Amino acid sequence: MSFQSIGLRAELLRAVTEKGYHEPTPVQAKAIPIVLEGHDLLAGAQTGTGKTAGFTLPLLHRLADTANAGGKRKIRALILTPTRELAAQIGDNVRAYSEYLPLKSTVIFGGVSINPQISTLRQGVDILIATPGRLLDHAGQRTIDLSHVEILVLDEADRMLDMGFIHDIRKVLALLPSKESRQNLLFSATFSEDIKRLANGFLNNPKHVEAAAQNATADKIEQRVFHVDKSRKRELLSQLISDGNWTQVLVFTRTKHGANRLAEQLNKDGLTAAAIHGNKSQGARTRALEGFKQGGMRVLVATDIAARGLDIEQLPHVVNFELPNVPEDYVHRIGRTARAGHSGEAVSLVCIDEHKLLRDIERLLGRQVPVGNIEGFEPDPSIKAEPIQNGRSGPRHQNRGGSGQGNRNNGGQNRPGNRNKQSNNSGSGSARRRNPRQARKAV
Repeated sequence: MSFQSIGLRAELLRAVTEKGYHEPTPVQAKAIPIVLEGHDLLAGAQTGTGKTAGFTLPLLHRLADTANAGGKRKIRALILTPTRELAAQIGDNVRAYSEYLPLKSTVIFGGVSINPQISTLRQGVDILIATPGRLLDHAGQRTIDLSHVEILVLDEADRMLDMGFIHDIRKVLALLPSKESRQNLLFSATFSEDIKRLANGFLNNPKHVEAAAQNATADKIEQRVFHVDKSRKRELLSQLISDGNWTQVLVFTRTKHGANRLAEQLNKDGLTAAAIHGNKSQGARTRALEGFKQGGMRVLVATDIAARGLDIEQLPHVVNFELPNVPEDYVHRIGRTARAGHSGEAVSLVCIDEHKLLRDIERLLGRQVPVGNIEGFEPDPSIKAEPIQNGRSGPRHQNRGGSGQGNRNNGGQNRPGNRNKQSNNSGSGSARRRNPRQARKAV
């Protein structure tokens, strides 16, 4: 099947060809005809399969068919996303695909001044890509009119629910025309019961497509686990990067503080690195991402806020420095590699505290992740995991016959106070416990 056979406009075919695409991916082949016919859609696909084009191309086709002949442009399509990075990525795609169409788009998100966004909105746009928090900021200031929206897209809907955006989504829906008078598209990498309830609430007799098994990971991702003591993770990571001559590595941590600290340590090891997370300004996040994409930076350390918003062409390596609390986030993290048909490698550094998290991930995947071995980094058998308390676990050390090993390892980093501090996660696991206002500040 080719894009031509789907029935897209010539202007879109030209733009797609110039981007180097000739055949639609499975999710595109299934979704595009349904959207072109005007149906509502509930679509699922593993990350990195091209689902952005799956809704962007037919959306542009439909809007171009009824483009405004004159007067001020009105927002006719709204695309909601959970993070700034994902919003920017979709905005880039919309601009590229609509290059030869009489349509104008813009992106709005938090972390930057609202005034330039207000100015752009006053001039009029056809397509708006937005994060929920900043969209409601504009609605509160009455700088936005959503009463003419014809097409609504919720992208990464499961992530939005994880981040506590359900109340914000409902507020946005209340600002739109009735669901019967618009086309509604919901794209999600995973389908939970919460997602199904959300879909039932705002989709009209939707068609359902799923391009891959639920929660599947890309076939071309080579996954490996290395069991290692927590205190030696950074050392092992540096050795893997150096010995393997990895030139571009995306590393995930659970906390913002952990991301900052790891980036500093890697720089001291001679590996150019930067951290990206919700506390960073948008300018800092953009500079770090661009430096990483352009090859000026070897390692990008990120929290889960970046797990679905980063689109890095041919990214070869993803490392879970710490496993995520939510198994589904593992799928999204490693999905940053092996995109668009390329191959990639996903490595997880697992200490004894994380064995349960690993079992949960393997249960989700339906298989075990192969275990690798690096001589000299075998876990210390004297370190035992404590029983999980309040969803947390930590190491307990046994003194082996006066060798002193247990006492040496039972240093400051393993005291209960510090262990609890390190467990103050900022990934999606803790995001579920945040209220919507706190979640909105994160994006």
